[in-house]
Amino acid sequence: MAAFGDDIVIVAAYRTAICKARRGGFKDTLPDDLLASVLKAVVERTSLDPSEVGDIVVGTVIAPGSQRAMECRVAAYFAGFPDTVPVRTVNRQCSSGLQAVADVAASIRAGYYDIGIGAGVESMSTDHIPGGGFHASNPRAQDFPKARDCLLPMGITSENVAERFGVTREEQDMAAVESHKRAAAAITSGKLKDEIIPVATKIVDPETKAEKAIVVSVDDGVRPNSNLADLAKLKTVFKQNGSTTAGNASQISDGAGAVLLMKRSLAMKKGLPILGVFRSFAVTGVDPSVMGIGPAVAIPAATKLAGLNVSDIDLFEINEAFASQYVYCCKKLELDMEKVNVNGGAIAIGHPLGATGARCVATLLHEMKRRGKDCRFGVISMCIGTGMGAAAVFERGDSVDNLSNARVANGDDH
Repeated sequence: MAAFGDDIVIVAAYRTAICKARRGGFKDTLPDDLLASVLKAVVERTSLDPSEVGDIVVGTVIAPGSQRAMECRVAAYFAGFPDTVPVRTVNRQCSSGLQAVADVAASIRAGYYDIGIGAGVESMSTDHIPGGGFHASNPRAQDFPKARDCLLPMGITSENVAERFGVTREEQDMAAVESHKRAAAAITSGKLKDEIIPVATKIVDPETKAEKAIVVSVDDGVRPNSNLADLAKLKTVFKQNGSTTAGNASQISDGAGAVLLMKRSLAMKKGLPILGVFRSFAVTGVDPSVMGIGPAVAIPAATKLAGLNVSDIDLFEINEAFASQYVYCCKKLELDMEKVNVNGGAIAIGHPLGATGARCVATLLHEMKRRGKDCRFGVISMCIGTGMGAAAVFERGDSVDNLSNARVANGDDH
């Protein structure tokens, strides 16, 4: 792929640590404080004037929409943005953070503004859906099987995937162990410091109510000693004689991420490093009763839009909502597991719903940068509650072929 001045590029991508909801380092940190930390980081670390940002789009899922929209505006003020910079939220369930990045990329390409931030935030300590399901006030949903299936608890859809596609409990537990093993190795190596913004906050003792000042800079849900024997002892959560447990599903978590985008020509003019190029984005619908299969459909759609095959992708970040669907998708696409979630995934790190997409952008692009010329294309994908999948293709920032500088013109489209 050639380098063009109107390529949409990422010049910064950072995240907070991801912490266990209600028990971890961010249990007493408000969502607007979480978001402010990453919004501030992307402009400070690039020396960008905040007033140049045309829009901030924030993926967020569980909180009431108007309440969270207000909190995101507050977060922008906390981060030093002026009145003139607008903020909005977007909610496409677990893909919301990635959808925010895609929305900003599309808006820049359309000429609505030159610079934008796609972000995500979730405080599952503050907001949580009991049982992971949805509630419908319309009784007609029961008369439409697909509508009814949109209301299924996410864990039941996981069990459906395992049963329908023959994913065993052992396969799921093995995936969980590998996720923790890789995440622990990434933490030990220190490589995640490239993407994580330390957050100064407080933690409150639940008994004495005493407040303690802390700095959170490490994902705290990772269990380095996770093993098959211990996981095998866990009871299934959603279905008797099922296979989904607390140990092979994503953790409920708190966290935030932010991604700064602009055109290549502007990034070069400002002398900013190009971390990655946004190449394509696709969302596909699937049967809501097996919503976890979404990435198996969305990834081929996104790679096709980028003019690539799945086999051309060097690195994948696939959200581990449940090990059942993660294992299925990887097997269905015949992926080399040495290229997938190399620093662990949501089973080990956690899944702060609206923030996960932005977190994955930071993780993927920093890992691609470390790998250099052997890692040109990367994909981020996740399943989406109510039956969808999302995927985006990124190219490493310094990997374009400058000699391939011709585009195919179709008709009058020059």
